[in-house]
This record gives sequence, C-alpha cells and structure tokens, in this order.
Amino acid sequence: MTTIQVYDPPMCCSTGICGTEIDPDLVNFAAMLSQLGTHGIKIERYNLGQQPMAFVQNPAVKVVLDKEGAEALPLIFWDGEVHLKGRYPTKDERPGWFRAALGRAEVAS
Repeated sequence: MTTIQVYDPPMCCSTGICGTEIDPDLVNFAAMLSQLGTHGIKIERYNLGQQPMAFVQNPAVKVVLDKEGAEALPLIFWDGEVHLKGRYPTKDERPGWFRAALGRAEVAS
C-alpha cells in the first residue's frame, strides 16, 4: 500500500485550513490528500504543534530537523522516502503527484 506521510510545521489545526487567513495551497493540498485517501492511498499527517512525538519517533524526520531546523517543514514522504521538504506541492505539481500516487497504488496491489 502506498503511504504518504506529511510532517507539517506548527499550525492552528491539523490541516492548517482554519483561522482567518487561509492559505489556498493548504486547502488544495488537503483536498488532494483526501482524494488520494479515497483511492486507497494511506495518508498520515502530523502537526509539530499538536503531535511533536511523531517528529521525534521518526529517525529521518529527526535528522532533518536536527540539521536544518523547522524551516525544513513541511517534510513529505512517499513510502518512507523524502519526496519534498520545506514547501507544499504547487498547483502545477499536484496533478503529477496524483497520477504518480495512483500509479504506485496500482503497482502495489
């Protein structure tokens, strides 16, 4: 099963799509993750402000944070490999992510 793990910087809620100034990229990223989840992709999302132990318990995340600090967040893994760090996928990148994740899911099944 394909797994995407997202280690977010501290945010007001688990998705960052709350409050008065909502970042449209976060809304679109959250929607993409939700869609991928309905296609059998396992999604795990952790917020540094709410789940700090998840960051400490993942050795790869801990190494990145020790070397680069919280500026390296978000840190996004696909099947245990770092796929993106320091930013969320752009509007232009998201369709490719979606196709790639679904392709990996089909190969795994």
